[in-house]
Amino acid sequence: MLHETRLFLVALQFFTRVPIPGWVGFEPAWLQACARHFPLVGLVVGVFGAAVLWAALWVWPPLVAAGLSLAATVWLTGGFHEDGLADTCDGLGGAVRRERALEIMKDSRLGSYGALGLVLVLGLKAAALAALAGHSPLLAGLVLAWGHAASRGAPVLLMRLLPYGGDPEHAKAKPLATHIGPGGVAVALAHVLAAGVLAVALGGPELARGLPWALGAIAAVVLWMTRWLRRRLGGFTGDTLGASQQFSELAALLAWLAVMEAAHG
Repeated sequence: MLHETRLFLVALQFFTRVPIPGWVGFEPAWLQACARHFPLVGLVVGVFGAAVLWAALWVWPPLVAAGLSLAATVWLTGGFHEDGLADTCDGLGGAVRRERALEIMKDSRLGSYGALGLVLVLGLKAAALAALAGHSPLLAGLVLAWGHAASRGAPVLLMRLLPYGGDPEHAKAKPLATHIGPGGVAVALAHVLAAGVLAVALGGPELARGLPWALGAIAAVVLWMTRWLRRRLGGFTGDTLGASQQFSELAALLAWLAVMEAAHG
């Protein structure tokens, strides 16, 4: 139990700005092992975003509150996954050859495709979250929290379904989990399902109606990215894992919003 707590805290340290006590320590092998707790880190980020959303809704309209919530989660994570999204859009949008795409993705400068990807994904997330908050602030916050947890399951699945497709030397220079076993995937999915059960317990039947659709939307993103990345890069990279999280989070929000719109239409 202590070791699993340590692995969770290592994952939390890697993906957020949350300070971690010194006794946790670090071993390179832990970076691979802690991948199974990515969804749990996402739940922490999502709960923080939901708290900001609920607080902001007391003062501002839904769209402003949604924007502040997104800004809060970006601050907490240091824009880690958003950076991966931008690099993926630049690399795969601006190059045909694998080698050139990987070269572009390693460039720290933001290109046109990366900027467009960020604007579209963040804009759609803000709009979807605002619309959900317009239906029910409680459900919007719960959906946001679960979406952050579940979307962190997408990178875990990609690491299981695909080989590492980037530059091995670059992976050595920049810490990255590149493999996860079936047991780790099972733990990650258990985190996602447990977060879903908790969200449904707090949100009731209305929230339960959207859960299967949101799970299906995330599964569709994973299947699409698996085929796309295998064809374009021969596998995943750290940046594409970040992009998969962003696409999955957006897909979950849109799926839940569609269910709510249909129910209240």
